[in-house]
Amino acid sequence: MLARAAAAVRQLCTAASASARTGGGNAGRGDTLGKRLLKLVYTKRSAVVVLRKWTEEGRTVQKYQLNRIVRELRKHGRFKHALEVCEWMRTQPEMRLLPGDHAVHLDLVAKVRGLASAEKFFEDMPEQAKAPSTCTALLHTYSQHGMRDKAEAMIAEMARAGYLTCALPFNHMMSLYMACGELDRVPEMIKDLRRYTLPDLVTYNIWLTYCSKKDSVKSAEKVFDLMRGDKVVPDWMTFSLMASIYINAGLHVKGRDALVEMEKRASRTERAAYSSLLTLYASLQDRGNLDRLWNKMRVTFRKFSDTEYKSMLTSLLRFGDITEALSIYDEWDAASGTRDSRIPNTILSHYIKNGMMEKAEIFLDHIVEKGVKPSYSTWELFVWGYLGNKKMDEVLECLNKALGSLKKWEPNDQLAMAIFSQVEKTGDIETAEKLLVMFRGAGHVTTEMYNSVLRTYAQAQLMPLIIDERMDQDKVAMDEETRRLLRLTSKYPIGEASTLMS
Repeated sequence: MLARAAAAVRQLCTAASASARTGGGNAGRGDTLGKRLLKLVYTKRSAVVVLRKWTEEGRTVQKYQLNRIVRELRKHGRFKHALEVCEWMRTQPEMRLLPGDHAVHLDLVAKVRGLASAEKFFEDMPEQAKAPSTCTALLHTYSQHGMRDKAEAMIAEMARAGYLTCALPFNHMMSLYMACGELDRVPEMIKDLRRYTLPDLVTYNIWLTYCSKKDSVKSAEKVFDLMRGDKVVPDWMTFSLMASIYINAGLHVKGRDALVEMEKRASRTERAAYSSLLTLYASLQDRGNLDRLWNKMRVTFRKFSDTEYKSMLTSLLRFGDITEALSIYDEWDAASGTRDSRIPNTILSHYIKNGMMEKAEIFLDHIVEKGVKPSYSTWELFVWGYLGNKKMDEVLECLNKALGSLKKWEPNDQLAMAIFSQVEKTGDIETAEKLLVMFRGAGHVTTEMYNSVLRTYAQAQLMPLIIDERMDQDKVAMDEETRRLLRLTSKYPIGEASTLMS
């Protein structure tokens, strides 16, 4: 983590030095405002202190330099310091802030302090600053937070104000609808967009993503033709989407042609294309081009990223080549300092899905010895593996570790009910009650979970205690199945596990 931060600082400082050379005032060589700000790294340190000290030394601060530094800080995820620079700029009377400056500021407020603070910032903004850019920034925030009603109200207000002069607000809305699963709203939004302006590259790529989710080759080809008609130049992402659509439809010749065009657009500056290419060549079962591309990447880049290693490992394992995958993993282990568990998880997933639990256990011990901390996903893989082998003690142990590795669990009802279903068959009421306690601790208990516990009691021919009170405490409603199971189990003797848990 620290190595990555240091590399980011070096890159940021290079940009800052360039800006200082073009207007750094009387800063001494090697000591620029940009370098001082970018060397903070740790969020607890204050950018305002650095800015204040710089001015107290009698040195000049120019707005365009600060804008450039803010841009670089945002690029590398240093949102808190970028926000502090923006807030300091607002206190300087000689700095004339434009709507675009307020838009950047609003976006940073949303990232650092949340949606409510961003809304308050927008409300308190000078009226002349409530321009297309700031409205779009708030719309983007609503989109990111899944606030559909507020986003729709905002874009309607922008329409009334005559602010819909580019594709960006519509792109935000389409991304929101895609994330919410409301796919049919995407074509409607494109029709609205064309009433006001022309689609851009992002619009078309979102549109093609919609086509891929609809598994519609004809629609995708129609969109691609419209794109050329509008003289919008496709990028690597466009051809990646087209290739994926063709490959999923079994049109491998067209898919390969799209990959050729995609690879032409992959470069040092468009590096993300390579990871996608690896995955797509594997989807085509084209081992020759997979190996060729990996060797090409070795020549092109001094070092691979974790994402690239993960893509190659996943691709190799699609061919079942665990030997080569382990070789690539050892290379990652020696070269990367991140110890990101997602990389070894690819190997663990292969072992577990193929029923090789002993090898998975040995490999887990190996990576832990090497300093990799198992993540939620790691333990979830083992939960599924042990569940397949009906080893319920190990299932509970790994589930407990999985839930304990998170601050907040994003409920996975498929996993939860798969475990409960297995317990039902055995009539093990103690395990069923333990599961209920574990999921309650994770903040997620449902009616179906309670019904499964009741089915386990029915299987064991035992009666649970105070189910109605427990469900009420968990704010879970009974349904007809719950009532039926309560009537069924009421004639049985009381189960000891129920007494303990109650």
